[in-house]
Amino acid sequence: MKQIYTTLGPRRRDELGMILPHEHVFADLRTPDQPGYAEAEIDAVVALMVPQIEAIKRQGITLLVECTTGGVGRRADIDLAVSKAADFPIVVPTGNYREPWIPAWISEASEGDLEQWMVSELTEGIEDTGVLAGWIKLSAGDDGISPLEARILRAAARASVRTNAVIGSHTIRGRIALEQLDILQSEGCSPERFISIHTQEEKDFGLHRVLVDRGAWIEYDHVGRAPDDELVSMVMRAVDAGLGEHLLISHDLGWYDPAQPGGGTPRPYTHLVDSLLPSLKIAGVSEEAIRKLTEANPFEAFAR
Repeated sequence: MKQIYTTLGPRRRDELGMILPHEHVFADLRTPDQPGYAEAEIDAVVALMVPQIEAIKRQGITLLVECTTGGVGRRADIDLAVSKAADFPIVVPTGNYREPWIPAWISEASEGDLEQWMVSELTEGIEDTGVLAGWIKLSAGDDGISPLEARILRAAARASVRTNAVIGSHTIRGRIALEQLDILQSEGCSPERFISIHTQEEKDFGLHRVLVDRGAWIEYDHVGRAPDDELVSMVMRAVDAGLGEHLLISHDLGWYDPAQPGGGTPRPYTHLVDSLLPSLKIAGVSEEAIRKLTEANPFEAFAR
């Protein structure tokens, strides 16, 4: 049985409705060697972020995927506290971001050690939280994959093969995402277990097609950060081209930022339901297609 592993335990398809596949509850974009990196009072994060979660619960959102990974401040204990306070499941990743956000211990670890670390977090739990990682989040440099990033990717591929966890990568250029797919496949990992995050940043739509043709998921995750008419055009172009079966949409917003006084001012996760979905309906996108984009697709991408 397919399930998504969350802070509140596994969730089946029939237990879920709309899913936001790319958001942040807590993130620190400073490098891990900076003073105060990823440090915050849990109660302060809960106070700031639970209202953001309550707002999407009222909209009918049933699950949120936390995209903060190692290197940019992942705190599974904080995600768990926010989740419990809001009674709302959150999906937390294992893995690590790109250079220079790679801590020394990961730089020094072997591929085998990195693989086993990811498998352990996916099957036994993250640190002492009891939370099973629900997926693997990585990244690659904008101009190419560094040797260290490739080592992490190969380890992730092997962990995915062992657990069926999906791998999502912050990758700006389509050609680099395709290089990542080559590495994954060389390790026996199926392209269906790869999400090309930030696909909207690749302006060559032909590369969106190639990614989907190879079996990968593509993700337009700038809802609420780009004009709705731009998003409507992008989504309709993808649907009309037959890419809708492999398309994810989200905001990439939030979050409590420990580098800012009081955590800063989070940007809400509400624009998709409040504005974009009505705009898509007006443009002629069917209810069935919208359910596919907001419910079925994200479940299939993250379930294992």
